[in-house]
Amino acid sequence: MAIKAQLFITCLAEQFFPDVLKRMVGLLERLGVQVGFPEEQTCCGQPFFNSGYRSQARDLAAKWLKVFGPTDGFIVSPSGSCVDTVRHHFLELFASGSLERRLAEDVASRTFEFTQFLVHQLNVTDVGAWFPHRVAYHASCHLLRGLSARDEPKMLLQAVKGLELVPLPGEETCCGFGGSFSVIYPEVSKAMMEAKVRAIESSGAEVVAAGDAGCIMNIAGGLRRAGSSVRAMHLVEILAAGRGAS
Repeated sequence: MAIKAQLFITCLAEQFFPDVLKRMVGLLERLGVQVGFPEEQTCCGQPFFNSGYRSQARDLAAKWLKVFGPTDGFIVSPSGSCVDTVRHHFLELFASGSLERRLAEDVASRTFEFTQFLVHQLNVTDVGAWFPHRVAYHASCHLLRGLSARDEPKMLLQAVKGLELVPLPGEETCCGFGGSFSVIYPEVSKAMMEAKVRAIESSGAEVVAAGDAGCIMNIAGGLRRAGSSVRAMHLVEILAAGRGAS
């Protein structure tokens, strides 16, 4: 029987990285996963939650649970921050014993970030990708600290044929995005981003990979402003690359 997975697309990925979502679906299907798409899904409420607006976050979380609660199989997303919200913070929003809390507990147990799903649920590290470039990996904060995914992204990258994984100084240091953090503290965010760009440049990488759309947007913007030739890419784009990819 095929493994079922519901696609949790997230707001930033839908609006700015639709190709990442398409490539993720293609990769999952190639690995034998039957992918579903709950069309009524909306934002999970993470921006409200992170900004302290609990009632607004609760409303969006309740809507999200009504959409994904009745689905079958795993729930998979290319975003560590959104998965962290569903797995850990939804439980804080609803009273113990309530229907929403029971739904939150159920979906939390079957919601996974993409790289963790591949490594721990599919038991796959080599997806057959080919990407002949020097790649540095940036560990996004929610993926690393919220989901404890320190090794899985690099295990997958190391198995890509032709890829040289180069060390990134300060790999686990925040890039300065942090969602609303970059809006509330723009000067601090800018300084953190510029430090990250300098570290990437010093690594000798041709590409910097990350697993969260916000980090990729922030780093890509910093690289462009610095006149850098280094590309910022989502991990999915590299893992979906085949022979002849550039």
